[in-house]
Amino acid sequence: MTIIASSSDLSTAPTTQNPQVTSRLRVVFAGTPEFAATSLEALVSQQEALNIDIVAVYTQPDRKAGRGQKLSTSAVKQVALAHDIPVEQPDTFKKSVTEGIAARQTLRTYQSDVMVVAAYGLILPIGVLTTPTYGCLNIHASLLPRWRGAAPIHRALLAGDAQTGITIMQMDKGLDTGDMLYNVSCAIESNDSAASLHDKLAELGATAISTVLQDLNYYQTRAIVQDDNEANYAEKLIKTEGAIDWSQSATVIERQIRGLTPWPGAYTFLEGQRVKILASLPVNTTQQTTKPAGTVISVGRKAILVACGKDKQQVDNINQPASTLAITKLQFAGSKPVTAEQICHGNQLNDNDQFTNNSN
Repeated sequence: MTIIASSSDLSTAPTTQNPQVTSRLRVVFAGTPEFAATSLEALVSQQEALNIDIVAVYTQPDRKAGRGQKLSTSAVKQVALAHDIPVEQPDTFKKSVTEGIAARQTLRTYQSDVMVVAAYGLILPIGVLTTPTYGCLNIHASLLPRWRGAAPIHRALLAGDAQTGITIMQMDKGLDTGDMLYNVSCAIESNDSAASLHDKLAELGATAISTVLQDLNYYQTRAIVQDDNEANYAEKLIKTEGAIDWSQSATVIERQIRGLTPWPGAYTFLEGQRVKILASLPVNTTQQTTKPAGTVISVGRKAILVACGKDKQQVDNINQPASTLAITKLQFAGSKPVTAEQICHGNQLNDNDQFTNNSN
């Protein structure tokens, strides 16, 4: 992973630990998926070094999952149980309902100094945010205010960002609008997918929150207000975003494939059957074509070349050839994933086949 030093004052670390902090910080951790579990595991292993006690873990209620619809526990809960940490799983913190009132009362009993939040998935009202002595800190997977919202990792890839990172933020009542305590950035590599970038940022998030908890007072007193004018909203992903529009440029489609892997995944249709596009090579701007968008130009052992649309700057030039996409891995309906070489030796795909935008 390539780490890029931030130019912001947020990345400046203290040379010594805050001498005023002598007692151990009582920490409540709130999170649900693997991204959050990585930070929890790191904090658990560093409790002595960081002078903290993780007194409780909050996570989403167990959900039914899989074909058997069996109850599944979150990744965060699994870590907490493995380390004998009390687990709370309220459905809500709303004071308008009995369960929400009870959840708030339970939280107060832990007498926490700070709550660390990472991809929890439950809205925390202002009454909850102010319960810990030093409030709630969020481990956010973007360089705020660049991508606020539910899907910052995916949106950074889809937008073609050159870098992203982690921001430790003091939570307030807005959506990822709180003051920034610390950030650290990393480059987005040309072969990064949402899955690989997720894993990089999960590790980076664990390191970042550990850094802040080493001297919480230092970072809170140097917090920086976000510039709302620079903010973008990272909307939650929906399945239909995976549908490939071959009239788009190869650059846009290649980002779509990486940005939506593993979910919801990029897909197209061949003779009415859905085909998942799992991987492709970085776009080679010298490979161009005059064939209609979606046409399979060639089925080769290294890649399957498909005609795409023109880049934005070329749209008005009718004589300019269109771009091409080199697919290296895909999956036909009802089959296992296959590489370009495997397809080349079979008969599932041929030159001049036509990928379409829908099943009709």
